[in-house]
Amino acid sequence: MVSHINFTFEEMWEKIIACDQSYDGIFYTAVKTTKIYCRPSCKSRKPKKTNVEFYYNRYEVEQAGYRACKRCQPEVEHSPQVGLVRSVITFLVNNYKQKLELHDIAMEVGVSACYLERVFKQETSETPRSYLEKLRVEKAAYLLKNMNLTNLDVCYESGFQSPSNFYRVFRRLKNCSPSEYRAKWSSKETEL
Repeated sequence: MVSHINFTFEEMWEKIIACDQSYDGIFYTAVKTTKIYCRPSCKSRKPKKTNVEFYYNRYEVEQAGYRACKRCQPEVEHSPQVGLVRSVITFLVNNYKQKLELHDIAMEVGVSACYLERVFKQETSETPRSYLEKLRVEKAAYLLKNMNLTNLDVCYESGFQSPSNFYRVFRRLKNCSPSEYRAKWSSKETEL
């Protein structure tokens, strides 16, 4: 089982700015100035980017001298299935470029496909497939904002198997096409 994700600092920073609870337990945000660590979904005031460090497990962050946030309580497990969901999310994050079926994911974490889908939906309010699509679109959006790749390159680099599926899913989740998204972000940068 995979125990480490492959996110850049910038990608993890975006998750904490968005207070994305689907990454809770996958990584922790530690603030150097307060010596407190939080979940990515913590609603507390966001620290300065230069004061942040990221850790992949509670043991690492606590060994580094940080204490748990009283607001988001990152040291508390909320459900017995949290470990399974974390394993699935870690697997999806590390393998989003591959063609993945529910059966493949279930085999990776050692449960049946039906059980996996039910538990994952209970804990995250979405299916593994919709989560994977969201993850791929987030990767595509990151690439569109930060890299000078063609839309076709972004499609395959973010794990989509076909351009038509890429455009359909991107439009559904971002309410615009990849080209419109890129234009929106490049116009924001020129304004700055």
